Amino acid sequence: MEAIRKIVARTAVLPSTDIDTDQIIPARFLRTTTRLGLGKQLFADWRYAADGSDRADFVLNQPQSKGCKVLVGGRNFGCGSSREHAPWALLDYGFLAVISTEIADIFRSNSLKNGLLPIVVDEATHAWLLANPGAEVQVDLESTTLTLPDGRTVRFPIEPFARVCLLNGVDQLGYLLGKNAEISAYEQSHWRVRA
Repeated sequence: MEAIRKIVARTAVLPSTDIDTDQIIPARFLRTTTRLGLGKQLFADWRYAADGSDRADFVLNQPQSKGCKVLVGGRNFGCGSSREHAPWALLDYGFLAVISTEIADIFRSNSLKNGLLPIVVDEATHAWLLANPGAEVQVDLESTTLTLPDGRTVRFPIEPFARVCLLNGVDQLGYLLGKNAEISAYEQSHWRVRA
């Protein structure tokens, strides 16, 4: 996992509400256990016509969305069934963060464990982002702030342990493995006390 400290990137806007995980990555693409290549299937039913060609009216197929690293979604983003493939697909496509007024709990948890930053903002900030696709924003994970192009800064919540893991580029297991020496020292001292 890549460490996240600051993200400076343009936004792509997908304003639909209740975007569920089956829309993010349709179930027929869940047969893989690897993350690589899932970006091609991101929003597949919306991005591609029946013949496999790009749908010109879908936001990710439009030139202004190329290279955007932050996705602004509608309310209740990531609802539906639990699947790690959803954040995997977003990451593989190139997104580093998702912003909404509401992000489903399971999707948020899966995102944090896999290196995708879910950001919940207030209604006014969200409305501004929806109305200004392509805006360059700055996300600072250390200060948990999102800065808009006009200089306005808003704070966003994040679970403290997940924040530490993201800042250090490790998942939960990686964090524990990084504490192996301390765990061994504790076990040794605890064993001596009991012996």
